[in-house]
Amino acid sequence: MKAPFSKYLDSIAPRLKALVYELGREYDYVSVLSTDSVGFTASVSQHYKSVSGKTMTTERGTVVRVMKDGLYSEYAFNEAEPDIASKLKKELSSQFELMRKLGTKPYATAAIPDEPIELFVEKETGTLPEETDMNALIEMFNELSDEGMRTIPAALDCFLRGSSTHISKLFITKNRFMRQSYVYSEGTIGAYSPSDDGETRMIYEGVSGLGGPEIFEGLREKLAAAPKTMEELLKAEKIVPGEYEIITDPGISGLIAHEAFGHGVEMDMFVKKRALGAEYLGKRVGSDLVTMHEGALCDESVTAFAFDDEGTLAGDVVEIDKGILKTGIADALSALRLGIAPTGNGKRENYAHKAYTRMTNTVFDSGSDSLEDMIASVKHGYLLKGTESGMEDPKHWGIQCIVHRGYEIVDGVLTGKVVTPVVMTGYVPDLLGNITMASPDRRVDGNGGCGKGYKEWVKVADGGPYLKTKARLG
Repeated sequence: MKAPFSKYLDSIAPRLKALVYELGREYDYVSVLSTDSVGFTASVSQHYKSVSGKTMTTERGTVVRVMKDGLYSEYAFNEAEPDIASKLKKELSSQFELMRKLGTKPYATAAIPDEPIELFVEKETGTLPEETDMNALIEMFNELSDEGMRTIPAALDCFLRGSSTHISKLFITKNRFMRQSYVYSEGTIGAYSPSDDGETRMIYEGVSGLGGPEIFEGLREKLAAAPKTMEELLKAEKIVPGEYEIITDPGISGLIAHEAFGHGVEMDMFVKKRALGAEYLGKRVGSDLVTMHEGALCDESVTAFAFDDEGTLAGDVVEIDKGILKTGIADALSALRLGIAPTGNGKRENYAHKAYTRMTNTVFDSGSDSLEDMIASVKHGYLLKGTESGMEDPKHWGIQCIVHRGYEIVDGVLTGKVVTPVVMTGYVPDLLGNITMASPDRRVDGNGGCGKGYKEWVKVADGGPYLKTKARLG
């Protein structure tokens, strides 16, 4: 079925069109983004059950952006009242007056191009979150939690969490009328067990993608693999710090992609001269096996939208081509300031937050090496699995990734030894430059979110194939 576009947004569209026309008599550029997103989050364990009508991206509201004499300003509101135009004129005039009094120095920024676009997209979904039988879903989660307690060694608890969001967005300018509607969902299953060393081990696996709560059925397969993983973790050791040959599973490959060439080439940081990546455009940053894509069109994931929060059509940007850094990604204003085209990466945490350059899908291209051949080529190293978290310093291009576990490889054979946790660090061009093998398969994951610095959380997805490289582990 098609994810139906919001009736509420359709009902206020004529009023918002009139608002754009009215403000356009006074400002050089006017845009309106209005969002109506509904969904739920359901959580179950042996100790609690909860259902909420909120997810990371549920919201309802509108933001107006205007430009005059090189200065941009915005105003967000909940309801498009009949007299909203006069209220907005007063508020925006006050903002511009304050900027002038403060001596705000504008970047050399022209009006955002406004070529005519009319677009209506309703993406396919299995079911809608607003029509989900929550009692049946909780019953399914209870069943899986109970099964986890029976099958996972020494489990103290087995928990499940699922969220599903139906997003509708309306974007209007003088020449654009754009509407989109889609559903994305994500689910997680995990468990805790005590180890002999007195620590508590945790395992977790997730499913995500474009579609409704039917995606949660994939958690059954994840649970089937959980007992073996927990057995391995309960015997896990601490790693001896050092530099090793490593093979990253698709989840870890995605984490590297996100941290290394996600934040590092968000080009609003180029405008502010806060990213080393600006100095590497046209230069080698990885081996010939490294080709990386970024964009909402790269995969049917949780961020597979048709246009971004600035009305730019979704794209598929080749950031790295056979090891050479070709470009970064940019929101509309940063693109204007850098003299390039926007890439469809202008995203807001919600309608009341500023638009920044943000990632969508950040993905390594596949190769042709089998995982078996990759393992056989390792003298001493680890197969890394399970994403915990990551950080990157765009100014110096250092990367730090927290990996859930590593499987030791000696002379081309998995020894059965498991280490946890694992901290992987390195200098981005070295890490990517040492990639010597890549597998044909590829996976994109979209569980969780990403902040800009310590805030501004948005949905992202990342992935790739298995990769062989070198890194420092500790």
